Amino acid sequence: MGTFRIEGGHQLSGEITPQGAKNEALQILCAVLLSDEKITIHNIPDIIDVNKLIALLEDLGVKIQKKGKGSYTFKADDINLDYLQSDQFKQDGRGLRGSIMLVGPLLGRFGKGYIPKPGGDKIGRRRLDTHFEGFIKLGAKFRYNREEYFYGVEAEKLTGTYMLLDEASVTGTANIVMAAVLAEGTTTIYNAACEPYLQQLCKMLNRMGAKISGVGSNLLTIEGVESLGGTEHTMLPDMIEIGSWIGLAAMTRSELTIKNVSWDDLGQIPNAFQKLGIKLERRDDDIFIPKHENGYEIQNYIDGSILTIADAPWPGLTPDLLSILLVVAIQSKGEVVIHQKMFESRLFFVDKLIDMGAKIILCDPHRATVIGHDFKSTLKSTTMVSPDIRAGISLLIAALSAKGTSTIHNIEQIDRGYEDIDTRLRAIGANIVRV
Repeated sequence: MGTFRIEGGHQLSGEITPQGAKNEALQILCAVLLSDEKITIHNIPDIIDVNKLIALLEDLGVKIQKKGKGSYTFKADDINLDYLQSDQFKQDGRGLRGSIMLVGPLLGRFGKGYIPKPGGDKIGRRRLDTHFEGFIKLGAKFRYNREEYFYGVEAEKLTGTYMLLDEASVTGTANIVMAAVLAEGTTTIYNAACEPYLQQLCKMLNRMGAKISGVGSNLLTIEGVESLGGTEHTMLPDMIEIGSWIGLAAMTRSELTIKNVSWDDLGQIPNAFQKLGIKLERRDDDIFIPKHENGYEIQNYIDGSILTIADAPWPGLTPDLLSILLVVAIQSKGEVVIHQKMFESRLFFVDKLIDMGAKIILCDPHRATVIGHDFKSTLKSTTMVSPDIRAGISLLIAALSAKGTSTIHNIEQIDRGYEDIDTRLRAIGANIVRV
């Protein structure tokens, strides 16, 4: 189990460039299974979750060539479907949440898709019903081995249909879209997820020859085609990492420039930080954060009532940023309620922050009230364990702002979502060592 040792209390400065988007990568990489032609993908983040998926694709028989940093070519012209039933696949697929999105393209192109119950973050229940209900409506037969926790769908032919999703699941929508592009007839998906990474997937599939309309809305129409060709695709920057660096700059009262953020794809993210009083400046496609020497003050509602920041399906605020916003609020002037609607275990890391001196009341599994210090007192260093990716980066931000030297164990959780983070933080002045 890896460890970071962090000496906090240092102001940072300089420029930092976000990696390619983790959540986009998991969708896009699975989509290479839909074609037997060469697909080139750029800006792939070098992180544990993505590298695990690339290894899974290679074991499936995908020919993979690394062309440069973050750039690979994929050719899925000789897939070993027997691997899907192997004990090795049942073991490898279990360790990665994103492996569920292998099922849609395998079902669409080969008529069968299997997956062990995926692992990933321990942040609460993450249902797979939306995925499989969509496949069943397209004509697939579902089976589940309870002893091995092994899911499967099979179909001689997929047929387009209308479906209303029970939730706007991003991975569920992506999975169903990837199956439907090769189905016979027209599929209509209502209450579809519409976040930028799902839009990126649909645009890539259209370049490959798919016929998807309504991209960017919650109503997708997919006219099935017989086959898809090759393409070239570049991933967006990771919006969660961008939010992480905004929070880091505010908490350490540092002047930072975040480069090439794709402003038009950030949605509510800048606004959420501005509600906490953080000043942001758009400079071309960069975000400039000035030193907050005098702190930052939470904006209450117009009637004076306490601000609530909550997650919602896109174009609402992404749930992955709530842990970071909660940490940033610790040093704000004022109070805020953080309402994490989606996952019932994601706020359970706040006990570590309370140990560091934060004023946080955990109201229930979904809500926490933060009373800001306004920098009148600093957090104190401590020893912590990272429970998941987003809590891990939030604890790291807290440690970088704290007085003294903190230790964070289980940093593999952070490495799952953040590329070479200690090296990049040292480049802007952080005192962080990987032990």
